[in-house]
Amino acid sequence: MKKKFLLLATMLCMMIATTASAASRSGVVTLDVDLSAQETSKETKLWIPYPVTDRHQKVSDIKVSGDYASSGVYTDAAHGTSILYAEWPANTKNRKLSFSFAVDRTEIRQTNLPTKEPAWNRADYAEYLKPTSLGPIDGEVKKLADSITKGKKTVLAKARAIYDWCCSNMYRDPNTVGCGKGDVCALLQKPGGKCTDISSVYIALCRAAGVPTREVFSVRLGKKAVEDITTWQHCWAEFFLPGYGWVTADPADVRKAMLVEKLELNDAKAKEYREYFWGGIDPYRVVLAVGRDIILNPPQAGAPLNTFGYPYAEVGGKAVDFYQPKSFAYRYGFKEK
Repeated sequence: MKKKFLLLATMLCMMIATTASAASRSGVVTLDVDLSAQETSKETKLWIPYPVTDRHQKVSDIKVSGDYASSGVYTDAAHGTSILYAEWPANTKNRKLSFSFAVDRTEIRQTNLPTKEPAWNRADYAEYLKPTSLGPIDGEVKKLADSITKGKKTVLAKARAIYDWCCSNMYRDPNTVGCGKGDVCALLQKPGGKCTDISSVYIALCRAAGVPTREVFSVRLGKKAVEDITTWQHCWAEFFLPGYGWVTADPADVRKAMLVEKLELNDAKAKEYREYFWGGIDPYRVVLAVGRDIILNPPQAGAPLNTFGYPYAEVGGKAVDFYQPKSFAYRYGFKEK
């Protein structure tokens, strides 16, 4: 009993230490969607990631308005992501929705991670150890994961080795559409992309090495008083560290900083970014969703979504391309509090 108490006390002290001096960002995020340019003769359905309060963000003052016929908030069964859903019947000309919320976001700094690994049950984290449609964990992925983690015995050591490999061997390709698809097999041939690409490789390699890992989707918050954040979607990874909990890892932001600041791997600033984004992320982001291969609630007519970091709509059961702003018009805006 005494050992259990000391362990819990130690974990609590580490958690308090990681947040005591954390930075924060507060503001109001507004999403305006207009599907009026779509075909009017068929039913229109819209699904939007719906942020909720957690340990690192407080979401409040939620407002939803529009000319929809019905709406509701639901949760997907597999990942627990909350979803704002709205629909318009056939022969509806105007189809607009406005969604806003206030958010207080705290920086994450997870330092002094415990190196001693207690016993844990992998079956409890089976969801985070399985392949996804674009992220296999066998074949070449498994071979590479075994090579990177050779000699590493703990979850922490394996997760860090794979993180360092991704930071060193992948790169940010600014020509990638959106956040990227995260097609791991293609990325092992050409390791350039954006956040979904780099995070997907990290997650697939971690899972292949037996490290429970998941992907977190967000939209970045502005650093100015008022900003258009429509194209500011971002994602990163979290791995489960036995005896501690979920730990953040964002190799994609390491590579983005290196590209923006024209840094080489051995530059001191690049090394600083690598250490910061291992167990740390800035407060300029709000979590929207978790997971891949999403079956929405209510379920969509199309295939499971590769990611749910963007609004998703269907007209007559056919998906609307959210990368085409002329037809799927939406805008995220940020205003600081």
